[in-house]
Amino acid sequence: MKKIEDQTPTIQVMERMFALLDVLASHQDPVSLKEISEQTGLHPSTAHRILNDLAIGRYVDRPEAGSYRLGMRLLELGNLVKARLDVRDAALGPMRELHKLTHQPVNLSVRQGDEIVYIERTYSERSGMQVVRAVGGRAPLHLTSVGKLFLAHDDAQRVRAYATRTGLSGHTRNSITELPVLERELSRVLQSGTARDNEELELGVRCMAAGIYDDQDKLVAGLSISAPADRLEDAWMDRLKATASQISSALGHRGQAR
Repeated sequence: MKKIEDQTPTIQVMERMFALLDVLASHQDPVSLKEISEQTGLHPSTAHRILNDLAIGRYVDRPEAGSYRLGMRLLELGNLVKARLDVRDAALGPMRELHKLTHQPVNLSVRQGDEIVYIERTYSERSGMQVVRAVGGRAPLHLTSVGKLFLAHDDAQRVRAYATRTGLSGHTRNSITELPVLERELSRVLQSGTARDNEELELGVRCMAAGIYDDQDKLVAGLSISAPADRLEDAWMDRLKATASQISSALGHRGQAR
């Protein structure tokens, strides 16, 4: 069986694209089309066509006619992957310790557009709660505790734009579906540094969340505890905040816990 690193793409244009990106990655300065063609073995017209398509997607930049370098889109994607991997690695141990205390699911989530994505979870069958949204699952920002943390860090214009795009559709009778109500909720979230979901995503399930921040003081993830509505204990909030702060410190954050 072939090793993954020995495998080649089945679509020829993808193989050529990867070769072009590898050449650009091997140079600090912009590379001429002639040199790219020589190093990849591609005809200049073929390389030019693929590079132009990559430039449209911002995967390649053209600082001047006839020369190319890696584009900012790759940096954006790389930072996104780095943030997720770093957060996951830093969070798993503290999440397990928090789970031992609460015996309820502990979730790690990040923002992706207008949704949160669950990237890690620690739970046991003893929690008495069926885990509906597994790792990789998504949920609207305004219906989740972690999502509210991210919305609270947006300015008023961005929140209004989010409300317009999504229509603030609800999942339960407790869902926040009106912008003024959401704005008041986000004000409370920003003031306290924590957020709650009171059966707004799923009836019978309540959540509490605290933010995780990186070395640039940027909110990169949220840590939350989910529990049956009658089992979520307010006393867990201090431990949740401390755990989120511990993970933030592992990411290089030096600010005060929020």
